[in-house]
Amino acid sequence: MDKSATSLIILDRDGVINFDSEQFIKNPEEWKPIPGSLEAIARLNQAGYRVAVATNQSGVGRGLFDMATLNAIHDKMHKSCALVGARIDAIFFCPHAADANCLCRKPKTGMLEEIAARYNLGSLKDVPTVGDSLRDLQSAAALGAKPNLVLTGKGLKTQAAGGMPEGTRVFADLAAVAAELI
Repeated sequence: MDKSATSLIILDRDGVINFDSEQFIKNPEEWKPIPGSLEAIARLNQAGYRVAVATNQSGVGRGLFDMATLNAIHDKMHKSCALVGARIDAIFFCPHAADANCLCRKPKTGMLEEIAARYNLGSLKDVPTVGDSLRDLQSAAALGAKPNLVLTGKGLKTQAAGGMPEGTRVFADLAAVAAELI
């Protein structure tokens, strides 16, 4: 991949940066980084990438945890990143339940459009995105971004199910994506 095309990368959170859970990550104690993911973010930062996170967090809309708890989870993620010299520049999230029919919940594109606007990008064409689920890939592809599937989290199931957008690249984990980009 050509780094000159962009200096932004968009990551999903659960299953890409940290271990996922079928019961949601509901508190800071449940947030645990996937080995090598934070170091991968540090390498991306050192190579000039700005790192944005785009994550569906329907646990808020379902009442499983509140905004203060989500902020505490993200605070732990930021502090864990800092310990290895990594930085996440911005976190964008959809707090709505799946049945809310909002525009920000992936696979819809509202959250990624907000990222493009925040970074004053006319489009997300060729911006690498990394996810472990089909909806992450679909959201990226719909806006011309470059979808990358990691086989951590739900990635193996996503790969086995097929139907991924054309041009999706598959990597073992975020560290492998970073190695390819740098």
